[in-house]
Amino acid sequence: MNEISKQRLRDYLAYLEVERNFSQHTVLAYDGDITSFLIWLDDFQLEKVTYGKIREYVIFIQKFNYTRTTLARKISAIRSFYKYLYRERAVEINPATALRIPKRSRSLPKFLTEMEIEQIFNSIDISTPAGFRNKTILELLYATGMRISELANLNFEHLNLENNEIKVFGKGAKERIVLVSNRAKDILETYIKTVRPMISKERDLSNPSSDEALFVNNTGFRLQPQSVRLAIKEVTEKIQLPKNVTPHVFRHSFATKLLEKGADLRVVQELLGHASISNTQIYTHVTTERMKEVYNHAHPRA
Repeated sequence: MNEISKQRLRDYLAYLEVERNFSQHTVLAYDGDITSFLIWLDDFQLEKVTYGKIREYVIFIQKFNYTRTTLARKISAIRSFYKYLYRERAVEINPATALRIPKRSRSLPKFLTEMEIEQIFNSIDISTPAGFRNKTILELLYATGMRISELANLNFEHLNLENNEIKVFGKGAKERIVLVSNRAKDILETYIKTVRPMISKERDLSNPSSDEALFVNNTGFRLQPQSVRLAIKEVTEKIQLPKNVTPHVFRHSFATKLLEKGADLRVVQELLGHASISNTQIYTHVTTERMKEVYNHAHPRA
């Protein structure tokens, strides 16, 4: 990789982070995908790359048996990179314009039944502050459909529990309001008033300021998403639930249940923070599958 290519990449990543307001996770993904492309180019100059040259690279990476989703992401990263270079007049033509992105195979989201949800909640040991915190988190994930990253970034200033609302910042720092059920609100208020001050012995958490983290670890600092994933894994292994349950499964379960109960697709889109309704429509397939399952089980001639 030559120095000019390195600098172009640095400028592009700064553009994604500052102007496009992409998350650090997304920027790192673009960095990895484009770096791989630049390493493959070696000393070949970016401005001399043709459509044929990029096609060579696509054929090359297909040898690694990437999934369609991964392959689509890598191609999309190159397209976005060259679109930026062309806009900045770093290249005279955009060789990636005609580059086609393979259609991603969309598997149906995994979700939990109401019985499985209750089984998980009832299996959490709430006799310890950490256990009560973990149950509060899972109740909140299921009640609101929040992403785990959104929940981990909550501060006290984002809460409006009097109106059963929480302000969250999703992908691209897009702000939205999620609604909290009375059940989740009750356990959250108990956590705030009684449990949170007991979680850490190293910091005084009794009088939090508005910009302090809502969920903290035993050192008194913001709880990281990985800790929540480990807590879920521990519970599901304990009850031997035959499903791979992640924080995102609670989000899928939230959306699936709302649609099963007749919620409008646009409302679910807003609550989930999806930029496009096509992202939300996949849940209608889940409910169709569920409908078929119920029909086949219940109908005497099925």
